[in-house]
Amino acid sequence: MFERRRNGQSRGPLPFPELTANAWLRYDSVCRALRTARPISILEIGAGRGALGAWLARRHEYTGVEPDGDSRAAARARLAAVGRGRIVNELSDIDEQYDLVCAFEVLEHIDDDLKALRQWLDHVRPGGSLVLSVPAHQSRFGASDELAGHYRRYERSGLANRLDEAGFRDIEIWSHGAGLGYALETIRNLLAKQFRRDGSLEERTSASGRYFQPTGSITASACAVVAGPFRLVQRPFADTDIGTGYVAFARRSR
Repeated sequence: MFERRRNGQSRGPLPFPELTANAWLRYDSVCRALRTARPISILEIGAGRGALGAWLARRHEYTGVEPDGDSRAAARARLAAVGRGRIVNELSDIDEQYDLVCAFEVLEHIDDDLKALRQWLDHVRPGGSLVLSVPAHQSRFGASDELAGHYRRYERSGLANRLDEAGFRDIEIWSHGAGLGYALETIRNLLAKQFRRDGSLEERTSASGRYFQPTGSITASACAVVAGPFRLVQRPFADTDIGTGYVAFARRSR
């Protein structure tokens, strides 16, 4: 994928990020949002261990928010290797507005999701954009959702309504996970049943960014290879409700 600055000049292809197989399934929709938004500055809420953040920081003015100390330390190390970007502890540490605000697998962890979306809107510059991902279909709520500290999963119409209520416009929602996503979710649910689900939802949320992450370049490459064919398989279903997750893209009115 090529990213372009606003002057229209390409700076070459980005190295691939070290993502989980499931994150690879939403990767094409995220790239689609980036091509549409053409941001210079990006804020990522819930940066986790910084796999995507380090990738974004190579071409954008990147700031990540990550409350979990272990994940934040890993994200800072990745950004240090890139030589660009910053990670802060809390959203309240930030006063700036950004061309694009991102939140991947975050909204489902928040009890008052409408309040969160309105807070995120405050950090989108007028005319800027939001891209987020969430797990799809409440009927699929399972052991892995409980382990991760999820309050809910989303239906397409419910997600669109929440974004509209929060003040976003020009909302587009794409599904992903048709095919491989169902198998991955089944495996995650089976594995999650082996973990004790102690602690509050907030405590489980803090730890969720450490679960099922690729360890090392070999594992990360394997995730990319496994997901590759299924990224093609799922494309015809992007505008349907077939799949295990949604990516939403929306704009803030000027």
